[in-house]
Parts: sequence; C-alpha cells; structure tokens
Amino acid sequence: QVQLVESGGGLVQAGGSLRLSCAASGSISSINAMGWYRQASEKQREFVARISNSDITNYADSVKGRFTIFRDSAKNTVYLQMISLGPEDTAVYYCYADLVLLRSTSTVNRYWAQGTQVTVSS
Repeated sequence: QVQLVESGGGLVQAGGSLRLSCAASGSISSINAMGWYRQASEKQREFVARISNSDITNYADSVKGRFTIFRDSAKNTVYLQMISLGPEDTAVYYCYADLVLLRSTSTVNRYWAQGTQVTVSS
C-alpha cells in the first residue's frame, strides 16, 4: 500500500557532506510528518530529525547545526542534508512517515524505509 524509498547514502570522509532523500508513494491520503532515525552497529536506533506537515522541525542534539531536514510536499519527499560529518554519524539511516491511508478512518500509521548506509571515514 505504501512504499518509502531512500537514496543518497554512501561513504564520505570526515568533514564531508551527504544528502539523503526519501520518497513516499502509494495509497496515501495525508502525511503528518516524516523524519529519520539511525542505528549504528551494536547500538539502539536513535532519533535524528523530524519535519511536520506544517514544516516544524525537530533535531537530536547530536546533529543540531549540522543536519537540516526539509521536504517537498508535492512529491511526498523528505531530505536530510548532512554536513560536517564525523565517524560518529556512521549508521544505517531509516526514513519514516506518519501518514493516513486512503479510505481509512484517519488512523495515523508509521511506515519505514529499508534503510541506507552512511559511512564516515576518519
């Protein structure tokens, strides 16, 4: 019913930048918010950033000032611009969307993308 497709991960040197994108498609009535979590090896998944349908943004303290989340609502796509990357940012990044399906009862459900690897070399 819903697909979230990520792109933009890869290998970058410390101090470099990357931009992730995540496009949602399918039987979507509305999107309340989209965002990103990440999971480093042998660690729990942690919140990174979120943007609401009114463009209110939230960031983890560890990425404030370095990461910027923004969206293209017409394309149901969210982006994560990452600068000044360090080895501590190495993780699999997971995009999510909190959305309402078509022909549903306005229930908001969370959908996840498959994850994209970001590796920062020192």
